[in-house]
Amino acid sequence: MQKPKAGATVIRNFGVLAAILDDAVRDRRLLSNPARGVKLPRKAKKAHIYLSHEQVHLMAAESKYPTLVLVLAYCGLRWGEAIGLRVKDLDMLKRRFMVTENAVEVGSKIVVGTPKNHKRRSVPFPKFLAEMLARQCEGKGRDDLVFPNEDGGYLRSARVHEDNMSWFAGAVKRSGIPRITPHDLRHSAASFAVSAGANVKAVQKMLGHSSAAMTLDVYADLFDDDLDAVADALDHAVSRADVVKMLPKAN
Repeated sequence: MQKPKAGATVIRNFGVLAAILDDAVRDRRLLSNPARGVKLPRKAKKAHIYLSHEQVHLMAAESKYPTLVLVLAYCGLRWGEAIGLRVKDLDMLKRRFMVTENAVEVGSKIVVGTPKNHKRRSVPFPKFLAEMLARQCEGKGRDDLVFPNEDGGYLRSARVHEDNMSWFAGAVKRSGIPRITPHDLRHSAASFAVSAGANVKAVQKMLGHSSAAMTLDVYADLFDDDLDAVADALDHAVSRADVVKMLPKAN
């Protein structure tokens, strides 16, 4: 920690140290935790990259797994949720994913658990994806993965390092779009949903956030236009009430 570190790294490492010292206090080896109450650097927010519809489809066309790319970009699933989908989790009539598992890569192993926040959720998918998903499920049993690797198991993380070019990084490079990670496609999904008129509660449920407040905190920039709409609506309401003439005149 002697060298300059990003705020997020300092906060994460400091949290581990503070937790260890908390144990020392509980074991009566320390009277108090000197790590508590220390002012930490702010965690700098990484600017979101929002792709256009054209960029998403161009990337999908350049990808080894085009349907998976489109699911990530239009449904907002986390990587582990998407690769954990099984055929039985798709409701083709209602066009819904039932997100029940999250497959996370820990070291060299895939650990399967519940989705983040431990909440199952139903996520809609657009009509244009229905046929692609149906083809993806052809010849598979109900318990088979929708997006398996060549051996039928879980796909590994689509890393983006130049020295370890994955299928995802290759598709990004060939399509000429900004450098992104699979998780960044969630940002595009949120952007597309808001542009289509979805309210914050709908976006919250789609992304699996713990609260609408969290969604607003993460994607406040996407709702800027709503503020203009509020001002316009108030203007319209005042004009209909015919109270403008009652307003005091400016000096």
